[in-house]
Amino acid sequence: MEENPEEPLQEEPEPWYKGPLRYVLAAFLILLLVIWIPSYYFNFNPRPKNIPSIQDVAPKLDFASNETFRLKSQSDFARFVNPEDPALRQIAAKVVAQCDGNKVCATEALYLFVRNNINYVADPVDFEYVEDPKEVLSVKGADCESGTLLLATLLESVGINAELVFIPRHAFLRVYLPEASRLIRYGDWVYLDWTCSECDFGEVPQKDLDARQEYMGVG
Repeated sequence: MEENPEEPLQEEPEPWYKGPLRYVLAAFLILLLVIWIPSYYFNFNPRPKNIPSIQDVAPKLDFASNETFRLKSQSDFARFVNPEDPALRQIAAKVVAQCDGNKVCATEALYLFVRNNINYVADPVDFEYVEDPKEVLSVKGADCESGTLLLATLLESVGINAELVFIPRHAFLRVYLPEASRLIRYGDWVYLDWTCSECDFGEVPQKDLDARQEYMGVG
């Protein structure tokens, strides 16, 4: 009796997750991460390339005043913010013209304009002197509150919402910019301190962020 030869054993197909497809899938996932992570953390807004001097944007500026203002409460600061002032609106418009309507770029341009052109000068002890924003530009010097009021006025004049931030013995600004990078935002706000010469856009000393804060809208 003739014996039947044994049939060859058939190999099981290799699972898809062990074949070449796994490399394609891995490459696709890596590509998604490369695209998603930068867009989540780094909103790629244009940055201002040219920060003008006061002379560049207001060559005939002369708003020096001999009038002084004593403040009774923090709410008195708001009356120094006048975004409708034609001269200040024109100055702000010249500074942000390079940004083509981008609010993050415009905010950085105005922040650097104030930081680079205004010298910090502390008030005498126990005396609070507040300069009008136009006077700050004219004399090129101010204490923290007066310079912050100038920056707030310039921002508000181009439609950017700003709030004064008060901490013990200091004041700075926060700006509503939900479109800014998450690396520089606290919630939807970007904090700015023009008196901090070593601070980049969106940086504020940690001790100031940790201090007790009070906010006041100016728009």
